[in-house]
Amino acid sequence: MTDELRGLLGESAEAHLPDRARMLARVERGMARRGPADRPRDRERVRTRARTLSWPKIVLATLATAGTLTVSALTVVAVVHTPDPPRNPTAAAPSAAPSAGGSTAPPAEGSRTEDGPLWADGSLDPHSNAYWAQSNVTLKARKPLTALVVELRIALTEGVKDTGSWRTRPAADFDLSVRQEGGFLVYRWTLKPGRTVPSGEHVFAGQYNHAAGGRDAKDDTYRIDAGAGDAESGAAVWGGFA
Repeated sequence: MTDELRGLLGESAEAHLPDRARMLARVERGMARRGPADRPRDRERVRTRARTLSWPKIVLATLATAGTLTVSALTVVAVVHTPDPPRNPTAAAPSAAPSAGGSTAPPAEGSRTEDGPLWADGSLDPHSNAYWAQSNVTLKARKPLTALVVELRIALTEGVKDTGSWRTRPAADFDLSVRQEGGFLVYRWTLKPGRTVPSGEHVFAGQYNHAAGGRDAKDDTYRIDAGAGDAESGAAVWGGFA
């Protein structure tokens, strides 16, 4: 309870203390309107009645009034300052499995270079130099693919900046996006609906500048998701460039 609130309660309690002199004066004014014969006896009765109202009773009544005011004030303070109940943390929903049309972020660890009709490999192109590099993702398809997403992720080491990309398949067959995401330069090729990638070997490459000197590709990754239009078409492979 604050000092200001204590002061207000004290003033309220003092305001409720009975004023004995005012009580007697009020009674005497009322008696003045009665006959003279009744005044002495009535005055004595009033004084006796006032004396019987002992100070302990007055004090108890005052304390009861002050206590009621105190409880009311504390109730108001409690209502104003009661904090909101804590909220339960929301559990994160599990991530959906990658598909040929969705996110192709690679797994956190390990590699899988062969799955169903797919085989893949990541390598640094031999024409790379001390200022520029090209990362190649090579895939081999054992059957024609009707769905394909190839994603190449280049870690944003010092000086890394996109300078282009290419693939051995026709550019018109793919939608290409290049962006920076989560500390990586990300290239993504998505086969357009109605197009097909024939069986055989195909290459997808990202090109970029980097700081002078040898660049460590240990954090670079790739992932390929593909479908062949049948019940066993779902396949995914991934790996790195170390």
